[in-house]
Amino acid sequence: MPKPTAAQRRIIEAADPATGRLTGPETQLTALARQRLAFRHPRPPHAYFLTPAGHRVRETPPTAPPQTAPAEPTPGVFTARTGTERPPAGEDPAQRSREVRAAWQGLLEIRRMTNPGAARDRPCPWERTHQAQAVAIALEAAGRTPASPGAAGYRVTATAQLDAVAVHEPTPEGVRACGAVLERAGWQISEHGDTRSGQRYVLASPKRL
Repeated sequence: MPKPTAAQRRIIEAADPATGRLTGPETQLTALARQRLAFRHPRPPHAYFLTPAGHRVRETPPTAPPQTAPAEPTPGVFTARTGTERPPAGEDPAQRSREVRAAWQGLLEIRRMTNPGAARDRPCPWERTHQAQAVAIALEAAGRTPASPGAAGYRVTATAQLDAVAVHEPTPEGVRACGAVLERAGWQISEHGDTRSGQRYVLASPKRL
């Protein structure tokens, strides 16, 4: 396995936990790509993402004590919006849109690199272990709006089923629209009604590999 420098390891450890997106000096990102620990997405904004080898490096603790030199500052980390959190104040919608599109394109590339037969039409192993975040990225990338205080939108919540999450929307039309988005994104969809409230929701589980 390639051994990154201390500076490169800091960049790897600061990668977005949801998508593996990297931020840092271009020279360091290029070096990680040469070591096959990262790849540069071919579409704008040409972001860098961890490869499976890069993920393994991040999960492996360093063999030497960390250096005492201060780490380089890193910008804000991308976070999937499940509709159950409060978005940061003063967020730029255009910037958020670009980040979401890059996150979705990054997931598609990870699917190609990690799924059998390079299949991009069904969730990758990371998505199967982070279902709420993966579903939220797919929904927001398709133009669905996450719920927030004072604003309606989708909400992705855990369920009693380990292999499924629930997607709620205020209207039946919104529920069906979310279901259609996720079905196109490679998820198995079934619509249900809450026994107490009567509100409709979608159960989403990853298609089998």
